[in-house]
Amino acid sequence: MRRPLSMIHYQLSIVFCLLAGIQTMQAAQPKREMRAVWIATVANIDWPSRRWLSTAEQQDEMLRLLDGLARNHVNTVILQIRPTADALYLSPYEPWSHWLTGKQGERPEPYYDPLQFVIDEAHRRFMEVHVWLNPYRVTQAGGAGDLSEEHPFFQHQNLFVRYGNAWYFDPGLDETRAWLNRVVCDVVERYDIDAIHMDDYFYPYKIKGEDFPDQATFEAHPRGFAPDQKDDWRRNNVNLIIAELQRTIKTAKPWVEFGISPFGVWRNRSADPQGSDTQAGVQNYDDLYADILLWLREGNIDYVAPQLYWEIGKPAADYEVLARWWGDHAYGKNLYLGMAAYKMGDPAQPAPWHEGNELLRQLRLNRSLPQVDGSMYYNATAFLSNPAGLCDSLQASWYRYPALCPVNRNAKGRPATPPQRVRVLRDGDQALLMWDKAEGRGGEATAYYVVYAFRSKQVGDLNDPANILARTHDNYLDLTTVPGFDPSGYHTFVVTSVNRYRHESVPTHAVTRKM
Repeated sequence: MRRPLSMIHYQLSIVFCLLAGIQTMQAAQPKREMRAVWIATVANIDWPSRRWLSTAEQQDEMLRLLDGLARNHVNTVILQIRPTADALYLSPYEPWSHWLTGKQGERPEPYYDPLQFVIDEAHRRFMEVHVWLNPYRVTQAGGAGDLSEEHPFFQHQNLFVRYGNAWYFDPGLDETRAWLNRVVCDVVERYDIDAIHMDDYFYPYKIKGEDFPDQATFEAHPRGFAPDQKDDWRRNNVNLIIAELQRTIKTAKPWVEFGISPFGVWRNRSADPQGSDTQAGVQNYDDLYADILLWLREGNIDYVAPQLYWEIGKPAADYEVLARWWGDHAYGKNLYLGMAAYKMGDPAQPAPWHEGNELLRQLRLNRSLPQVDGSMYYNATAFLSNPAGLCDSLQASWYRYPALCPVNRNAKGRPATPPQRVRVLRDGDQALLMWDKAEGRGGEATAYYVVYAFRSKQVGDLNDPANILARTHDNYLDLTTVPGFDPSGYHTFVVTSVNRYRHESVPTHAVTRKM
């Protein structure tokens, strides 16, 4: 038996362990982690930066956004393509968005399809594209005077109601659900997207003293709900569309995910024993009629990304309290935490947002919670402004290496087919690592290959992203063109494929060469 350490040695060992733990947490790089950023188009928040830009200017702005995000090893963009029942893509159902061209119904000139452009460019940079749709909102404010005559508002006026100074689809109508399913099915079938994404706007945020005008719809279509169960009926309206959309998406392309980014509080504990220890003024369940936990429990959504736009320690809504609460209530589904890049450096915010780097504190917490699969940042412009040195810290430490997106636990899929016959061929000054393509269809089709390199005669740790030499869509890699790669000495290479379900194949047989 070992002799007890002296008190001094014991204390020094504790200090050493704490320091080592902090360094390890900062240095540890998960190979799989969601690193997403929202690109908002409504009100020209992120892109395009203003209306009336030419096609070339729009494309140039988007390329700068994507390049900036790629430098920070972001692996997913969440692009808003339907902000107000309009479209930033070629839609057969809804008009071009005025946020894109300046006038609703007017297409870009010279013509291009912005969504297809983003998909092509993002996938080229190994980024997923989650398309963000708002289900019910038709106008942000004011009347319908700015709507194009092609807008469904004028062809199907029975589907819409006015609440406050804005118009919305009536969620209680079967026709509304049918319309939304058609819109989503069209996008999923025609575009090579990776997910459908919706945020917190279901029933609109409540206006004091004004009830949402759906009483006539409730009386005409109660679906078995009693007159005093209107709130339950409203929740059921949203439950129905969520379940239907999941079926629509999976019927078309089973590998395309369905994710929701709700307001950060489901219910306060004062309203429900299952709720979080918060005192939020808004609750998903009661105010937006969004029963997120039901959708998670029943598997009607594939991931949840609650908007936790508060600091650690905030009395009414503590980021840490909510991060842990959602971890305990994700029902095994993928959990990504929505983080407020837009608050960083703002002197109008509480001190943690401008006197330190609150997001790094939150990132450290996220990685300490095994239920958390990554982060989503709002919004792109704020993120790329490098607030409080956020991007510097990500590139130097937290996101030093690229990360693969996490496998979704609700969208099963089959294992990826491995590539075959990896070999090194020399052609003049070139050294080509080559392999036979991994075949597959649908969700089993290869999205890209991962090349691992080890400076030895044996295979090292495949879970350490530092050992990833490159990702490629081709079945070869010119080793002489890989930035930072030192070709001298012995190297061992293995290659894997990653399919549309994000499953990585078993590695190829290792090839060792002296370069």
